[in-house]
Amino acid sequence: MNVFDYKEELKRIPHKPGVYQYFDKQDILIYIGKAKDLRNRVGSYFVNETQHNGKTRVLVRQINRIAFTIVDTEIDAWLLENSLIKKHKPKYNVLLKDDKTYPWIVIKNERFPRVFWTRKHIKDGSRYYGPYASIGMMHIVLDVIRDLFPLRTCNLALTQENIARGKFKICLEYQIGNCKGPCEGYQSEEDYDQNLSDIKDILNGKISVVTNRIKEQMQTAVSEMNFEKAHAYKMKLDKLDFYQSKSTVVNSSITNVDVFSIASDESYAFVNYLKVMNGVIIQTQTVEMKRRLDETEQELLALAIPEIRDRFKSLSREIIVPFELDIQENDQIKFTVPKLGEKRKLLDLSLKNVAFFKKERLLHYEKLNPDVRVDRILTQMKKDLRLNVLPQHIECFDNSNIQGSYPVSAIVVFKDAKPSKKDYRHFNVKTVVGPNDFATMEEAVYRRYKRVLEEATGLPQLIIIDGGKGQLSAAMKSLKLLGIEKQVTVIGIAKRLEELYYPGDQYPLYLDKKSETLKIIQHLRDEAHRFGITFHRNQRSRKTFVSELEDIPGIGKTTVEKLLTTFKSVKKIKEAPEEELKKLLNLKQLHALLTYFNRIDQN
Repeated sequence: MNVFDYKEELKRIPHKPGVYQYFDKQDILIYIGKAKDLRNRVGSYFVNETQHNGKTRVLVRQINRIAFTIVDTEIDAWLLENSLIKKHKPKYNVLLKDDKTYPWIVIKNERFPRVFWTRKHIKDGSRYYGPYASIGMMHIVLDVIRDLFPLRTCNLALTQENIARGKFKICLEYQIGNCKGPCEGYQSEEDYDQNLSDIKDILNGKISVVTNRIKEQMQTAVSEMNFEKAHAYKMKLDKLDFYQSKSTVVNSSITNVDVFSIASDESYAFVNYLKVMNGVIIQTQTVEMKRRLDETEQELLALAIPEIRDRFKSLSREIIVPFELDIQENDQIKFTVPKLGEKRKLLDLSLKNVAFFKKERLLHYEKLNPDVRVDRILTQMKKDLRLNVLPQHIECFDNSNIQGSYPVSAIVVFKDAKPSKKDYRHFNVKTVVGPNDFATMEEAVYRRYKRVLEEATGLPQLIIIDGGKGQLSAAMKSLKLLGIEKQVTVIGIAKRLEELYYPGDQYPLYLDKKSETLKIIQHLRDEAHRFGITFHRNQRSRKTFVSELEDIPGIGKTTVEKLLTTFKSVKKIKEAPEEELKKLLNLKQLHALLTYFNRIDQN
């Protein structure tokens, strides 16, 4: 069994809100927790282990696997944590957690409906909103509703007959302005229902009407010099700014629904499943499928859904999926592909989870077997660049010069998508005079592959030319002279928009800026530029030194080369002891050199 390495586990956990789950060596779920930042929270268990109490240290020592579910907000994580703990009752949560229920705001199904909070979700036709992770925030919403819309709080049966018979009398709530007295017919049902319509908008997150009205009341209080009342309104506005009336994870209007999403690559597919009951996610799971043939994602998801539903004994009639499936619907099952609304948010949440799971699992595979990553990248490059073979051997050319001085050309080599620095080469341009980048490229490509053919070292599958159509045409001219233009794919990359040019194509190819194929090409181009510039600087510096020393009477190019080889720089030659210089120079040359550097001994 592999040894648990928390540092490696942390690398795959994102800095996002969510719920984490710990499993022991028997793969039994032992703890569920929530976090605003998953990576930081999980990491704190291991980094600060000595600061924990005894029970937490025992928990940490038993962790053998970590799973997580990402959500959109911290409140979503809180609610999801609660529902999962109730569902699974992990060992350490039973000891450390209070298994409480969260409150709802209910609009009661009755004439002149009451609005109040409750912990009981009863299916009696009433409208429920929540649940609310923060009781304080829930009371803020209720207080705002009651301040703006006077509603009854009594539990009287306000039927038309009872009101007509004068069975009820107004109470103190009417006298102090908290109720408009529907019990005695002082408020019509239409006016009361209009208030309810506004309240529903608030509970659904449309609180602009509330904030605008409170702002008006605050300004009125200020104009009346009632600063205490104005401050109270300001406090409510501040609290409303932080309020979120509904959650992506929880919505009471969505009941008994299964949510499925899928992500795949060439070899594997990953399916995420969310189980929603009474507006709460009670189950989340991601499973892996190995592709045996070239199945589509629709086919793979259609295979996975019945197996996963059977595993979790789900009888949900509605199944939310990301695309249409070739499965016949009936009275027991209905597929929904949502485009907007709460169901779309649930699907997006599932897609987000399956994308993270896929990324994490593939990185794990690639770490265990580096060849998997190489095959994946090369296969993607073959597809993106329309190649016939995998580009296992790639070469890239770049030219360097300053106003035509000291022109050089560099070639870098990548094998299996990684630099092969021992195969890097550079050329001093021999046949080009002046700043002619096209002719320089033509010479470099010709010399490179003439030697490759002579030595039979093997052509690359892909050649990349740093430049646009002009440089590409120059390279193709040399390849045609050598008769190998059809044996290798050649592309040019222009710097301005990172467009790729193919010989003979009128329009360039544009790759996604985030694609691995483009990143590999950019790496090749940048490496060729770095290698070429470094060589160019060395040549320019060395030739500058040679030119300076050759101006000394009696010292020629061969002598200068000997001096630079021995002392490495003009500065060191200038400071070298005479005894060392005598080993390389005759007396006439030594005298000339010392005179040049003002080192003649006056004695």
